[in-house]
Amino acid sequence: MKKFLILTLLLALSFAGLQAQKIETHLSDSAFASIITCGAGDEFYTTFGHSAIRICDTTQNLDLVYNYGTFNFDTPHFYWTFACGRLNYHLARGPFQNFIIEYAFEGRAVWEQRLRISNQELNNLFVLLETNYLPEYRYYMYDFFRDNCATRVRDMVQGCLCHRDISPEVTADTNFTYRQFLHQSTETTLLWWRLGIDIALGQRCDHRCSNYQYMFSPIEMMHQFDTMTVSDTHQPLCEPTVQILAEKRAPLSRSISPTLLFWVIFMAVMLLTLLSWRKSWSLKWLDIPIFILPLLVSVLVIFLWFFTNHYCTKPNFNILWASPLFLYFVLRLHKSNRWIVLVQLVMLLGAMVMTLAPLPQQLNVAILPISLILFLRLIAQLRAPAQVKTNSKRK
Repeated sequence: MKKFLILTLLLALSFAGLQAQKIETHLSDSAFASIITCGAGDEFYTTFGHSAIRICDTTQNLDLVYNYGTFNFDTPHFYWTFACGRLNYHLARGPFQNFIIEYAFEGRAVWEQRLRISNQELNNLFVLLETNYLPEYRYYMYDFFRDNCATRVRDMVQGCLCHRDISPEVTADTNFTYRQFLHQSTETTLLWWRLGIDIALGQRCDHRCSNYQYMFSPIEMMHQFDTMTVSDTHQPLCEPTVQILAEKRAPLSRSISPTLLFWVIFMAVMLLTLLSWRKSWSLKWLDIPIFILPLLVSVLVIFLWFFTNHYCTKPNFNILWASPLFLYFVLRLHKSNRWIVLVQLVMLLGAMVMTLAPLPQQLNVAILPISLILFLRLIAQLRAPAQVKTNSKRK
């Protein structure tokens, strides 16, 4: 990435004459650059915050925000493109005042960290951003963990430095995974979204991150820049963080725990199953919707794993419980082949173990009662033929 930024910088310098016709590329000695970090919003896609870069030069009446988190809803086949991981995000540029008004309207917190860089480095950053804003360079393939609004800000700041590097401080959280960081942001109010995230994301989200990788999270990147130093002087890269806007949005209400709900459903299914064994009830009306649920989830898992460009959805061990074999069980029900049922039972046991011991992938804890429900009803499939024979002999 750094080689790419150096190449971009050289390219930017070659375009400096052209850019000078549009905007003055040399900033005054009083100019400054800062990292802008925005807190969470009410919409799910704003849950993890946002990052941008501010360039301010009052002598030139210039105060701009460069925002890498912009996408176009008018993109042809927008939702399909997004689902396939092929949606281009782009760099947007606008007045700082408009940016602040928007976040004040949403009631979101905003912090600023002014960079302690030389005037030459500041001009390097400005030229990098202006070059990146050119139509032929502003678009990029978004990746939530590896290439997003925060990582682009981090890489631009690192790329503008002259013959020196930045060093994140080692923290106590170096054993965290990408998934655990997402869990922190969905602690009590977005539990259903957390379940959906855990189903969609695969094993690649469960590797231990470095401090550098932690900075995919805007809030975490702000904390990292608070303690970051430069390699030559070992001095802080940023001035102390200043809060520009306080959070004023109403807190989200607590959501019903999916884990609790599925445990209640499991108890109900277990009661119905025990009664059916005692009274010889046929519970086909129950099995069909129960088996359709993992079947539909398996379609999503397989699609995200094999047919998209998403880095973080491969491989996905949710396939152990959300198995395509449930299509067979829906069609056959009590006539299912015994060995196929046994294979799926083993897969469900594997899923249950992975909810308790998250290796090689951490499955959501709600998968445990879901797997138990499926396990119980598949056991009923094995008992059904024997029960029919017993009833026939009694007659």
